[in-house]
Amino acid sequence: MKKCVVLVVLCLVLSSLTVCAAEYKAEYRLSTVLGPAFPWGRAAERWANLVREKTEGRINIKVYPGTSLVGGDQTKEFTAIRQGVIDLAVGSSINWSPQIKQLNLFSLPFLTPDEKAFDALINGPVAEDLFAILDKQGVVPLAIGENGFRELSNSKQPIASPADLKGLKIRVVGSPIFIDGFTALGANPTQMSWADAQPALATKAVDGQENPLSVFNAAKLHTVEQKYLTLWGYMADPLFFVVSKTVWAQWSEGDRAVVAEAAKQAAAENLVDARKGITPEDDALLKEIEQNGVTITRLTDEQRKPFREATRPVFDKWAEIVGKDLVKKAEDAIAASR
Repeated sequence: MKKCVVLVVLCLVLSSLTVCAAEYKAEYRLSTVLGPAFPWGRAAERWANLVREKTEGRINIKVYPGTSLVGGDQTKEFTAIRQGVIDLAVGSSINWSPQIKQLNLFSLPFLTPDEKAFDALINGPVAEDLFAILDKQGVVPLAIGENGFRELSNSKQPIASPADLKGLKIRVVGSPIFIDGFTALGANPTQMSWADAQPALATKAVDGQENPLSVFNAAKLHTVEQKYLTLWGYMADPLFFVVSKTVWAQWSEGDRAVVAEAAKQAAAENLVDARKGITPEDDALLKEIEQNGVTITRLTDEQRKPFREATRPVFDKWAEIVGKDLVKKAEDAIAASR
């Protein structure tokens, strides 16, 4: 008994420097969808490594890619964080939007025209509002990175108009707004996890998919019949760096600051990584995709117009669900960035 009392007192004495070691787990579980072959997975690994280094091993984070902690079902990830199955995550707004309706903001079709507009959303009052919303849902949001603009590929033909999409089976992620958007464009959207998507593409159970260019290339989607790629900038996919509130409460104030700083650093590096090779100044990734036998269709602003018009009812419907005030704030931020 005396020994226990001494240990408790010692912990209290040291609490100003660090939380008693007994309160720290030997390993914290970080969930993410993609592994280190992709910018998303590299961002998760970078965050984990920075935290381990900066806390001198007090906080040891293991990355679990493939949303393996929830059996590969991306849409269950956020719920698992709140339930304590997952300690930290680098997660997509798309995958968490079934639980947090406001995150559908980024999936509003053709809301975000380019990287400059995306940066205006993740660095201003819109991000502040979303952080407040996430905080109320049991997680501590620390930074926002980028998975990239989701571009469209298929095995059938070049797509330059909504008519070209008619009847095509397109794999989409598990968010209802994508079902609405692709249905409005005349496609046949098929919802499935990323783990199931590649086999479905290989067997032609589905005709196409939509993903950032970095994912398209790293996953070698040209080898599963994805021979036609359309750059249409349908939406940009942010990545949220979060920690479970339960875990956050276990750490000392100093270690919390370290984890937050590491998240911001990893997110900033991720933005650079996600955009590498796909800009007018550096198009090496696009050239590599073309060298793999993929035909790339680059839509002009005029060609995008029919896609925007066809999906406008979807935009208006989901703007109500997201919240008109938040959507207006996002549109104002984008307009100011022009």
